[in-house]
Amino acid sequence: MTPTAAHSVLEAIRGRLVVSCQAYPGEPMRDPDTMRRVAEAVAAGGAAGIRAQGVEDLRRIRAALDLPLIGLWKDGDGDVYITPTLEHALAVAEAGADVVAVDGTGRQRPDGRSLAETVTAVHERTGRLVMADVSTYEEGVAAAEAGADVVGTTLAGYTPYSRKTDGPDLDLLARLAADLTVPVVAEGRIHTVEQAGAAIEAGAYAVVVGTAITHPTTITRWFAERVTSTAPRP
Repeated sequence: MTPTAAHSVLEAIRGRLVVSCQAYPGEPMRDPDTMRRVAEAVAAGGAAGIRAQGVEDLRRIRAALDLPLIGLWKDGDGDVYITPTLEHALAVAEAGADVVAVDGTGRQRPDGRSLAETVTAVHERTGRLVMADVSTYEEGVAAAEAGADVVGTTLAGYTPYSRKTDGPDLDLLARLAADLTVPVVAEGRIHTVEQAGAAIEAGAYAVVVGTAITHPTTITRWFAERVTSTAPRP
């Protein structure tokens, strides 16, 4: 990817919505072609970009859409499972992702490489951008210093040592957006349009929403639990 192309990818999502199209293993929607259709559906609704996981999902979405594509590969049962190794990252790039999302926390990566080594290798071998998914302010700063092109708050509240807020961690987002020179993307527990707007107001370069748009099992559970808890007892 040339510097001009990379700039175009980032400009295309500035101040806009990126939708994460993913399903968990074992679910009825855990199918690459289904995820491709979901991606097409959210694109029709105005999504400026797509975030998706898995090589085959990425290939099908890339073939169907010309939107910026943030790709990752969830693999393994260890602490680091979002594009855990360089090999995973290279496969994600080869599948057509414009931006390769990787675990950007301070935890040890399964292949023993540092985040900086992984970022450098992705840049040199593929020319793709790298998004570092972090959980704390310190990790966000370190990720930017390691060469990440984008920092996301994706893992805030999902590591044992990070604070889990009811909604998106807007304080973390605001601090990173104020102090980093690379784009900071809000992601994680953004369940309402109000929260998405608040993320932009806090300084987010773009907002990624997944569950609240593309995961019907969870959305149904939210409604079912509210209805059940509100309904009068017989």
